[in-house]
Amino acid sequence: MTQEELFKKLVAHCKEYGFVFPSSEIYDGLGAVYDYGQNGVELKNNIKRYWWDSMVKLHENIVGLDAAIFMHPKTWEASGHLSAFNDPLIDNKDSKKRYRADVLVEDWMAKQDEKIEKEVEKARKRFGEKFDEAQYRATSPRVLETVKHRDEIHARFTKALNDNDLGELRQIIIDCEIVCPISGTRNWTEVRQFNLMFSTQMGSTADAANTIYLRPETAQGIFVNFLNVQKTGRMKLPFGIAQIGKAFRNEIVARQFIFRMREFEQMEMQFFVRPGTEMEWWNTWKERRMAWHRALGFGDDNYQFHDHDKLAHYANAATDIEYKFPFGFKEVEGVHSRTDFDLGSHQKFSGKKIQYFDPETGESYVPYVVETSIGLDRMFLQVMSAAYTEEQLEKDTRVVLRLPACLAPVKAAVLPLVKKDGMPEKAQEIVDLLKYDFNIVYDEKDSVGKRYRRQDAIGTPFCITVDGQTLEDNTVTVRHRDTMEQERVAIDQLYHMVEEECSYRKLYKKLHL
Repeated sequence: MTQEELFKKLVAHCKEYGFVFPSSEIYDGLGAVYDYGQNGVELKNNIKRYWWDSMVKLHENIVGLDAAIFMHPKTWEASGHLSAFNDPLIDNKDSKKRYRADVLVEDWMAKQDEKIEKEVEKARKRFGEKFDEAQYRATSPRVLETVKHRDEIHARFTKALNDNDLGELRQIIIDCEIVCPISGTRNWTEVRQFNLMFSTQMGSTADAANTIYLRPETAQGIFVNFLNVQKTGRMKLPFGIAQIGKAFRNEIVARQFIFRMREFEQMEMQFFVRPGTEMEWWNTWKERRMAWHRALGFGDDNYQFHDHDKLAHYANAATDIEYKFPFGFKEVEGVHSRTDFDLGSHQKFSGKKIQYFDPETGESYVPYVVETSIGLDRMFLQVMSAAYTEEQLEKDTRVVLRLPACLAPVKAAVLPLVKKDGMPEKAQEIVDLLKYDFNIVYDEKDSVGKRYRRQDAIGTPFCITVDGQTLEDNTVTVRHRDTMEQERVAIDQLYHMVEEECSYRKLYKKLHL
């Protein structure tokens, strides 16, 4: 099965089992907008809890905030979004399709990396145990030629981005002979910038209306509230403010399911530090955030750092944490050193003093900021991609979501063996025992085997079956999702079993905070 086929199966699975639906589907949907179904919203909320608690509950110097989506329009002038929040776009004249020019080049470079890896794997098979990978990479003419060409393009690409040289960006696309995936031609327009912010009006009449914007990021709500939180919380540097909320970007090239959407959710934390210490804290937060991802157990090698080729106007350092999706390594989280740009700019545009009095040095200054910003929807897709498994059994196959138990939408399914002889009533008693602390489902339709498969497909860690023996000795059969092993457990032990397996505590202890 190709990675593309696997991704298509994952998208279909998300719809079939109530994780993600196309928005307004009865009206043929709305491009790059999705709704989360009954299982999707549970998984999404569990990811939020993992992030929120690891940020706010486990750090004494980080607090939370929930800022409004609508903000004064001056906010976006001060932040630089009105002038600098753009994507470089290019059209193919034959297909009439529009693309991000930078993404076309990045995808081309990723293909060169794949080409190199294929050469290495072919050599590995050819030479067997005697294969020296480092020597091969250093001496193979084909590998060296590909590396040299890729590095030359990468250097040109980085310079073009930093110089905002749209002509050179187009020339790179031409020189690399990049074709439109739809038409297969290289008939490209010029590259031009497109602002991503959605605008709307606020006011009771058109004449009195003010143009405002749907926020393209949640961070500015934190920055404009810096003094409110610092003073009311009596916060001392270094400290952080965390927020989960919706953001909106008019993505022209929305693609890859929920990876890039026009309405999405962010989990951001802004960490305020003394000027001059920002790089130390940037490195600290890089490692902390990578540990948070790897604690989920989806394989350390499936994550990597990718430093930015072009720094945003506010940053002096930036890296992405990338996960190996079925469509390649892509960003799920960014860790940025934003300097004092945001607070300093809001101080300038508002005319209000936004500074911190440092009791240790006796001076006032504008703090520097280290940001961790994670796309919740991308994180959702990452978890689903990692957990989705097609497993070959002796007689058939099963699809199972190997989710960490604490993230699973449903923690346990209670199944009466038959719909008679008091078994449904006993099963309902067990549901009532567990439902106040865990998301539990009751299922009596179809054979037990089919019910097991349904729960495997949504990632339920436990299936609890009530049978004739249950009525005699108050024990049930507990079937474990990953191993499919079954054991006999007393009903009064069920709560402890589910609590121990589904607790977030196991993940938090891996973080070593």
